[in-house]
Amino acid sequence: MLKIDNLHAGYGGTAVLHGISLHVAKGQVVSLIGSNGAGKSTTMRAVSGMIRPTAGAILLNDADVTGMESYEIARRGLAHSPEGRRVFPTLSVTDNLLLGAFPRFTGSRPKGDINADLERAIDLFPRLKERRTQLAGTLSGGEQQMLAMARAVMQNPDVMLFDEPSMGLAPILVEEVFRIIERLKQEGVTMLLVEQFAAAALNVSDYGYVLESGRINIHGPAEQLRNDPAVRAAYLGGSH
Repeated sequence: MLKIDNLHAGYGGTAVLHGISLHVAKGQVVSLIGSNGAGKSTTMRAVSGMIRPTAGAILLNDADVTGMESYEIARRGLAHSPEGRRVFPTLSVTDNLLLGAFPRFTGSRPKGDINADLERAIDLFPRLKERRTQLAGTLSGGEQQMLAMARAVMQNPDVMLFDEPSMGLAPILVEEVFRIIERLKQEGVTMLLVEQFAAAALNVSDYGYVLESGRINIHGPAEQLRNDPAVRAAYLGGSH
C-alpha cells in the first residue's frame, strides 16, 4: 500500500531525513517512533506532499507519488491527520467533516454514501456527536484532535497517516485516541502512526520502525520491539 524507499528530505538547506525506507502493507498498522527531532513528522509531511523530498521514492498503491502536490496524493488515496490538528476553526464540526470528503465530492475518489459515512464518523468519535453544529475553534484540544482524525476518516482513504494524535491530551483522552485507532485497525484500515507514547503505539501496531537522527536504526514486528532491551530503555521507560 505505502512504500518509502531511500527517502531524503528537509527544510531549506537543512537535511533531516537521510535515506529512510519503510513499508506499510494493506491492513497493517505501522508505528514510527523516535525522540523529538528525529524526523518523524518530516517523514509524514514528505509522504503527504507537504514538503518535497530531495531524493528517494514514495509509492502509494504501487504508483509513484514522489514530489506530487498534497491534493494529488489525497486523490490517490492518502489521508493525513497532521500534528497540531489544523481544523478549520470558523466552520462547524459537520462542515469540517464534509471537507474531509472533498475528493469524493469531486469524483477524484470513489464517492460511496457520504451521509452514511458522516454518521459512521460521528459514531466512531462520540465526543463530536453533540457538537455537530458547534464551530471547530470552540472545541477543546481533545475534541479538535478527534475532529482531525474523523476528518481523515471521511476521505475513505487507502492509507491514513496519524501524526502525534495524543499530543497535549489528558490521559483519559489518550486512552480514547488509542481505542479509536484499535477500532479502525479491526475494520482493516491501513495506518502509519507517529506517536510520542511509544509503548501505546507499539501495542496497537503490527510493525514498528525506530528513527534516530533521520535514519532508521532498528525495525521489526511490534512485539519484538516491545521486548528489545535497547528500545525499552530508550523509548518505553524500561518498564513496559
